[in-house]
Amino acid sequence: MNRAERIFRLHKLLQGKRPVPLRRIMEELGASKATINRGLGYMRDFMGAPIVYDREANGHCYDLKSPEFELPGLWFNQTELHALLASEQLLEAVQPGLLSPYIGPLRTRIRKLLEQGGPSADTVTSRVLLRTAARRRVDPERFGTVAGAVLNGRILDLEYCGRERDEATTRTVHPQRLMHYRDNWYLVAWCETARDLRTFSLDCITTAREQPHKAKIVDDTKLERHLGASFGIFTGEARAWAVLRFNARAARWVAAEEWGTPTRSASGPASTTNCRFPTPTRAN
Repeated sequence: MNRAERIFRLHKLLQGKRPVPLRRIMEELGASKATINRGLGYMRDFMGAPIVYDREANGHCYDLKSPEFELPGLWFNQTELHALLASEQLLEAVQPGLLSPYIGPLRTRIRKLLEQGGPSADTVTSRVLLRTAARRRVDPERFGTVAGAVLNGRILDLEYCGRERDEATTRTVHPQRLMHYRDNWYLVAWCETARDLRTFSLDCITTAREQPHKAKIVDDTKLERHLGASFGIFTGEARAWAVLRFNARAARWVAAEEWGTPTRSASGPASTTNCRFPTPTRAN
């Protein structure tokens, strides 16, 4: 019997209103006293189970004064816990503070589970490093409003102060995509003022209010064309094409990279890829 099955059966035994004698638990589970005590300790310390000991009955049960206890819906092995902790770091790096109120308790439980053996939580966070560069701060509440409108497909009223013009404007936009690019967040939306797609940097949005009305849906082809022209080395619609040629030695390394644009092989030892020379289309 593995530990998961043992804990499940322990849980069933402890749900009664009377303490279950230790001898009966040992017989039901076919396990030693030490194994049972380890299982009870695990449930108490790492699952928050309200287990109490009755000296007279020499048995255990759930505290009747505590809220009804149920086993967690998901159990993880050591590798999965490490992956979760690393993912939590990634989420915090992408948008600091956004999910802290929600994943804080989960992080605490993951750390407690990792303390049982193997690399500690501190080892994971100190050796799995995520570095950001030129990240701009976004208010978590404003981020939540924009993200909610994108997911709900609702119109947004924005006050936006772009870097180029450095003046506040009021926009009514129809959100299409929320994009994280080079450590910063952008809203891609159809703007009623411009009558076209525009990209808004979230740190430049000073206020955001979601309307109850459904947002206009932009054709996927047009949207993908806008995204392709807005993010990359250059931004804007392509006005010309350049062909980059690499020698055989460089081509094998270039082929392993994702450039974000279609790549094709040229005849001979060189490999080629295309890049755009654009005109700006971002909202300012």
